[in-house]
Amino acid sequence: MKVTELREMTLEELKAREAELAEELSRMKIQLALKRLDSPLKARVARRDLARIKTIINEKIRTGVTEGKTQAEAGGATKA
Repeated sequence: MKVTELREMTLEELKAREAELAEELSRMKIQLALKRLDSPLKARVARRDLARIKTIINEKIRTGVTEGKTQAEAGGATKA
């Protein structure tokens, strides 16, 4: 998932996606340990996506973005 797509999501949506990815990653770790995972790359991608989401959640909490607003709506639209 691209960072720009994640930044457009609300805090609530990000937290839901974080929970989904954490569950998916735990299943992948089990499959990886049992040597049943088709591609270990999938686990790495999921782990990095989860880290991106956690980073964006922390950024939004720090800047004080409220639950229902995206960063653009809250007046924090910046180009990185």
